Amino acid sequence: METKNLNRLIVVLAEKNRMNKWLAEQLGKDPVTVSKWCTNSTQPNLENLIDIARFLEVTCK
Repeated sequence: METKNLNRLIVVLAEKNRMNKWLAEQLGKDPVTVSKWCTNSTQPNLENLIDIARFLEVTCK
């Protein structure tokens, strides 16, 4: 059975009707960085992850 990596960041952005660019502006990050997080090319560090959760009004688990 093949498993797929689910990227919750891109899902939550869609659920909240937000774009990568909006999140980048909130975090003070380059939109390319947020795009890489959304495509699983790289992952945000813990500090950024907490900020992402706060801006998107979700909890970290």
